Amino acid sequence: MAPMRQIIDTFSVPTRGKGLYGCTAEVLARVRASAIEQGLLTLYIRHTSASLLIQENYDPSVQSDLERFLSRLVPEGDPIYEHVLEGADDMPAHVRAALTQTHLAVPIAAGAPLLGTWQGIYVFEHRRAPQTRSVVLHLLGE
Repeated sequence: MAPMRQIIDTFSVPTRGKGLYGCTAEVLARVRASAIEQGLLTLYIRHTSASLLIQENYDPSVQSDLERFLSRLVPEGDPIYEHVLEGADDMPAHVRAALTQTHLAVPIAAGAPLLGTWQGIYVFEHRRAPQTRSVVLHLLGE
């Protein structure tokens, strides 16, 4: 039986404003480089105005539809927001992040995350301005 190992790594995802930014290839490469054959992958985004999603990677209209839906659900400029110090898009970005996810857990088998055929891993940017988002990758396994 192989000994249990842990790896913690960080990677950056540059964004160009609101939308989903794929990072599946980066995650797959890091899992492959770890040589962990089975275990658990945890991803965590270190921000309060962006999130992580596993979403369809085939039809890009899914991603644009998600953005439009959340823009309707959590509009900018709503007078209920008190926090406007960082701009009109900041508080809605915090709400959007609270409604989605800041971490993901994916099982690993045969040295790869067990993603479905049409699943991809995305950083979901909720701010209008370009950002550089930091994602922590934690691998536990053998």
